[in-house]
Amino acid sequence: MGKTCLRSVIDHPDLDLVGLYVHDERKAGADAGEIARRPLTGVQATRSIDEILAIDADIVLHCPLLQFPYDAHDDDVCRLLESGKNVISINNYFHPQSLGADYAARLEESCKRGHSTLAGTGINPGMIAERLAVVASGLILELDSIACREVYDCIDMPNPDYVFGILGMGSPPEKVDLADGPLARMFTDMFRQCVGALGARLDIPLTAIEPAHEVVAAPQDIRARAGTIKAGTVAATKWQVHGLVNSRRVITHSVSWVMGRGLPGYEEFRHWHLELRGKPGLDIHMDLVEPENTGVKTAAVQYGVAAMVTQAIAHVIAAPPGLWEVSSAPHYRTRLHPIDASKY
Repeated sequence: MGKTCLRSVIDHPDLDLVGLYVHDERKAGADAGEIARRPLTGVQATRSIDEILAIDADIVLHCPLLQFPYDAHDDDVCRLLESGKNVISINNYFHPQSLGADYAARLEESCKRGHSTLAGTGINPGMIAERLAVVASGLILELDSIACREVYDCIDMPNPDYVFGILGMGSPPEKVDLADGPLARMFTDMFRQCVGALGARLDIPLTAIEPAHEVVAAPQDIRARAGTIKAGTVAATKWQVHGLVNSRRVITHSVSWVMGRGLPGYEEFRHWHLELRGKPGLDIHMDLVEPENTGVKTAAVQYGVAAMVTQAIAHVIAAPPGLWEVSSAPHYRTRLHPIDASKY
């Protein structure tokens, strides 16, 4: 994702790359163009956050791999914001209010100090619930419930550390704590932001956001690009978060990562399914399509994330200091005047 975003900056006629922070010591000192497989840029990669803070830059594209704990990058992001740089992240900060008032307040304070703006964006989180589902709700006169479901085949992902570590594949199911383990905490915090943002934008008075995660074991050994998933170990995860009004599930956000189409329940699937129920109901099915004849291995999902980040730059720079709110078209509202929670 980071390398595709880097290429989008280098290739864009309206953007000038002025710095590059890398997480891999082997890339430190290399020209950004060399890393991105582009002509040399004159910008050398660094492992020093202080060097990045000293650069006069309008915006920082924050594209690290996920790591435990989920808030591991908060200190660096706050320093960037306080230095006067706007920040767009692909791994957090989609709707910080959903992680608690104190959590959001710290980020807001850093924005205030630096007169800067913080945004989180991507495809999911970033697009599916926060934009597409919101716009689709404009077709609904009376909304009963809304569900956003993703299924993504990870069998061709190349990074073993990511597949077996961050995604949790190949783990004994009994050792995956789906209530309070590191994976559960990370993906609950990530996807509760989708639910919280959707509830806020539709004026649905959520009273709780609760996880309900699941895993599926491999029925036999699965040969994936990153390595072998042994029979009986985790070969699919479903990170699912529900938004409740009192005891009723009104919003569901579900993300399943699977190792191939031979798993029970995942023989056939679309990449995304939006399900809105009410008067009228609405189903939307979507798939990313891989680009043809590009001559590179960049996948559709990487292009999509880079597009979301790149197209957000001008909006984030123009936004007032603070936590960025995604704008959207007219959409479903419970009432045209103050919310009546008794409907729920």
